[in-house]
Amino acid sequence: SFPSRLFPLREHGMNWRAKPLTWKEIQAFKKSKEVMQRFICAYQLMLRFYGITLVSEETGELKRAENWAERFQNLNRFSHNNLRITRILKCLGEMGYEHYQVHLVKFFLTETLVKETLPNVKKSALDYFLFTIRNKRKRRELVHYAWQHFRPRSSFVWGPHDKLLKYR
Repeated sequence: SFPSRLFPLREHGMNWRAKPLTWKEIQAFKKSKEVMQRFICAYQLMLRFYGITLVSEETGELKRAENWAERFQNLNRFSHNNLRITRILKCLGEMGYEHYQVHLVKFFLTETLVKETLPNVKKSALDYFLFTIRNKRKRRELVHYAWQHFRPRSSFVWGPHDKLLKYR
């Protein structure tokens, strides 16, 4: 499948023909400017498919693309996209783009919890996307962000409420 070739992982995905990457292969990829540039191009291609634009290659900042409304309909309608997004997020972490992970997860948390444009992505954003974040501090920040915007707050199960209340 298309995403498993563009975003390989060190684990088996839904496509059992896709061979998992080795740690050595990942290190070799990271050393190649050409491979890493192709990876960014693949990431931008998938973002465009989802109605998202990469504003800055340096920071990973994102925004809605001009065709976001049409593309978000597709995201809401077909849940297999959520598996692909989880794969992309995991691969970003493997390839050393943890800062890209953070922006993509925050984008989906904002669209699902704040702007409420992607109701059918909300569960995946909270159950899966959030927990692909490798950096514990950044993951905690995003859990707190989700908690701040989740309604009803009493039903939030992705972190301990007593710690979220005290979070700084």
